[in-house]
Amino acid sequence: MSGTHEAVEAIDTDGFIPFMRKVSRCEDSLRELRLTWRLIESSARMNCPDEAHSILPMMAATREGFQRLEADLVRSLVAESVDEVMREIGTQARNVIDILVRNLYERTADVGFLATDPVLCRLAAGLDADPQAVRTRLRQYRSKYTVYDDVLVLDAQGRVLARIDESVPAAEEADPLVAQTLRSPGYVETFRASHLRPGPRNALLYSQRLLHPATGEPVGVLCLSFAFDDELQGIFQARGAQDGRSLALLVDAAGEVLASSDPQWVAPGRKVPGNEAGAPRLWTHSGRSYLVQTLPAAGYQGYPGPAGWKGQVMVPVELAFQARAAGSAQGTAESLLPAIIQGLLGHARRFCPPLHDIVTAADTIRRVVWNGQVMTAGRREGTERLSAVLEQIGETGARTNEVFSQSIRDLHHTVLGAALRDGEFLSQLLVDLLDRNLYERANDCRWWALTPELRNLLADVQLDIASDGDLMRANAILGQINGLYTVYSRLVVYDTSGRIVAASHATLADGSSAIGQQVEADALAAVLALGGAQAYHVSPWRAGPLSDGAPTYVFHAAVRAPDGAQTVGGIGIVFNAEAELGAMLAGASQGGASHCTVFVDRSGLVLASSPAQCAASGLHIAQGSRLALPGGMLQLAPGESASRAMVHDGHYCIVGCSATQGYREFRAHADAQGASAQGASAPDTVLALSFTSFGAVLADAEAAVMRRGTHVPGDSGAADDAGREMATFFIDARPFAVDAGCVLEALPASAITPVSAGRMPYCMGTLARRAQGQVTGYAWVFDLGHVLRGTPSQVTAQSQVIVIDAGGRRIGLLVSDLLGVQHFAARRFAAAPRIGSGAPAVVGEILQAQQADGSALLVQCLDAVALMRLLQASAVHQRHMLEAAPQAEAAPA
Repeated sequence: MSGTHEAVEAIDTDGFIPFMRKVSRCEDSLRELRLTWRLIESSARMNCPDEAHSILPMMAATREGFQRLEADLVRSLVAESVDEVMREIGTQARNVIDILVRNLYERTADVGFLATDPVLCRLAAGLDADPQAVRTRLRQYRSKYTVYDDVLVLDAQGRVLARIDESVPAAEEADPLVAQTLRSPGYVETFRASHLRPGPRNALLYSQRLLHPATGEPVGVLCLSFAFDDELQGIFQARGAQDGRSLALLVDAAGEVLASSDPQWVAPGRKVPGNEAGAPRLWTHSGRSYLVQTLPAAGYQGYPGPAGWKGQVMVPVELAFQARAAGSAQGTAESLLPAIIQGLLGHARRFCPPLHDIVTAADTIRRVVWNGQVMTAGRREGTERLSAVLEQIGETGARTNEVFSQSIRDLHHTVLGAALRDGEFLSQLLVDLLDRNLYERANDCRWWALTPELRNLLADVQLDIASDGDLMRANAILGQINGLYTVYSRLVVYDTSGRIVAASHATLADGSSAIGQQVEADALAAVLALGGAQAYHVSPWRAGPLSDGAPTYVFHAAVRAPDGAQTVGGIGIVFNAEAELGAMLAGASQGGASHCTVFVDRSGLVLASSPAQCAASGLHIAQGSRLALPGGMLQLAPGESASRAMVHDGHYCIVGCSATQGYREFRAHADAQGASAQGASAPDTVLALSFTSFGAVLADAEAAVMRRGTHVPGDSGAADDAGREMATFFIDARPFAVDAGCVLEALPASAITPVSAGRMPYCMGTLARRAQGQVTGYAWVFDLGHVLRGTPSQVTAQSQVIVIDAGGRRIGLLVSDLLGVQHFAARRFAAAPRIGSGAPAVVGEILQAQQADGSALLVQCLDAVALMRLLQASAVHQRHMLEAAPQAEAAPA
């Protein structure tokens, strides 16, 4: 939302309004009101110029202010609506490319490790001639890492020695990637048509050379074929492309579509316009206008992703601003508690400057109308023509307030709806990243449990014939794996008693060795009970010696003897949760630095947080703390998401929340206890939370809501000459009134100038009064709330100063807000009960009013003269300061 103010100027407002029904209706209402104010002014000038002389400046000021506000409202509504869509599709585009790049990063590690597999190297070197045994091993690999649709072993001439998919016919010549891979010490990433994987228009292949076990010379190539189309469709579905409103794409540097969420809409191979700058404008493709966001990859662990690849989302302009379905973030924004809405509105300057400007302008116009009502007070018995004008001013003023309030609500809900959706999308990205990451961990432990050297070692340990050399080789293998897979802090293998016999990073935090230590008894029991090579076990989230005292998950798999007859031990891989979860949270927040993101369990325990982003938001959420969250959030079903505005840690926050559900075949059907469909003890459900702070809680928010809900219509004065005109206002949420005849005007409290008044009680400073643009004098301002309740008032954006003439002296009274100026029949007034004697009674009467809904309302009526006496009595030793104000105020012209 930080770029909204600039966007207001950049957006083609007229080009978007036809597609925004709500904005169009608002524009019509505002135009009608503007014409009404102009008509009233013109009628007064023509029909009763002399009688209306004093109110014509007020009417002109109202019309001019209204005209400026009308343009600002419409521009801001359009800008925020466009910004809402652009942020939403921008988040989705970023999700597409970032999720893909993190997935492909794992592939670069996979191909590097699998290329060291001695079974594959021996086949490529011609030392073994049993391709069927190799094919069986490749299928075992594929059963763990289901993101691959084929795995191939090629010789140095490019001939296929073994592969999973035997239906592919042999090629007559070698693919050029073979020669390139043989020359490269690292992996080679290839995306194009290839006879190695015919069928798809393009294949995404990861290849690495295979080295001779004895000489170390390149003797062949390992090639992993990534299930590109399958994976991209999974990403698109997770992004929500099935809503039919927008199109998600993966594009290359030239704008060519590599993958599409809807190939019948835009097929791969087509070129589309890109928008990497995020310009809020329309882009045309095939005769249709779109809003477009194009985002490059942020990179992950030093891996940038395929060169030039970007995520892109396009939404047709005629669909972009359609109302969301019930239960969406927009509906959530409209159902927020009024006090939270009011509190958020109080921080509009921070998160939406145009909204703040509009609220301020609307308050200014309300004050102008209130002042106009004060000016006309007591003149309702004037000419018939003037009475008609005054009646129209009153009715139009009420309609103006109603339209302002509705328009501001619409703008506010648009801004909040965008923030709610943004938080929810971010939490969805986080759980998607976590699910995919933990899926890879489950794959790793099960595959490494099949490593022949480790199986042989533990079988020898079982027979007590393992040599020191065997143990050293096992340590080296684990160290090599850990060097490629840096997401682990330690890898260990242990025998059936749970004793660790080999480890990477064997030195623990306390200086002792991991070798010889025992794995947890519950983990050992679970591993020994696992059945089949597909099963695995994950320890509960906890700290332990293997993780150097840091809480994390440890993934375990059973290691079986070479003949597969019995379990001879297990392998445990310690997830480096602090670094990896922290990197996920920090990386996912790059699109919005104001987001504080955390992972929690079902009890609200914080597993990881993004401390820098949280601190920048003014929130204090540390790992290991426990968050007090609504039960509905903590009990979200797997895969569900929600967002809401709430108070957290003394701040108004937009909170997005999503629950993990698993990835691909793992935990896709997990129940609330985390048991997977295959019987493996997968991690319990984790919740990702995104907090966006909008500012500290405002103490006046509740009172402001009550003030906005108070409407006091007056009585007709024609039949009751004894009635009185009363200017009504608020102290906190309580309505008060003062005789309109003693009120001169209302001015914004922001105009108060703090000036030392010695020890004069209740005085806040001075306020300049102006006429015709010139300062005519100054008035001391007193805190009326302090006088009445005994504690100082808090000055808010709604605070006003009412200038009154009290016994010949003009002073300002700080009040919480203005209400209106109405005529009330005499029968509604009653003397206020007296309490004791001595000090003058500031509240002299009680007005028995009736709200618009028919409910009774008691309004306390101030005695201006008595109030003045009270102020004088409380500062008798400073009376000369009241008599000699900074400048003796001249009577206004």
